[in-house]
Amino acid sequence: VQLQASGGGLVQAGGSLRLSCAASLRTFSSYTMGWFRQAPGKERELVASIIWSDAGTYYANSVKGRFTISRDNAKKTVYLQMNSLQPEDTAVYYCAAGRFRTVMGDEPDYWGQGTLVTVSS
Repeated sequence: VQLQASGGGLVQAGGSLRLSCAASLRTFSSYTMGWFRQAPGKERELVASIIWSDAGTYYANSVKGRFTISRDNAKKTVYLQMNSLQPEDTAVYYCAAGRFRTVMGDEPDYWGQGTLVTVSS
């Protein structure tokens, strides 16, 4: 199983990026998908997730109103649209998958390799 994340890069504060995660999961539609991030010296945190069954979403308080998670089951891809980026959003972003999860939790079934997002002030 592979989760291939892409779309990271360097952006100025106030800018936008869209992350993509292409999954080789045979039954992608049965997986809750999520994006975690880990900044230097900080613990990993769940940023956003989208439920497999009803596409319900969760967002960390720090990104509510700025980030949007979405999924395309036909393309087996999950996206994270990040707007109004701030320096504190700088981190390595990881996509993750958990089968039949109603809550992503801290231990998904699969992890992607991570993509670096750097926001300059």
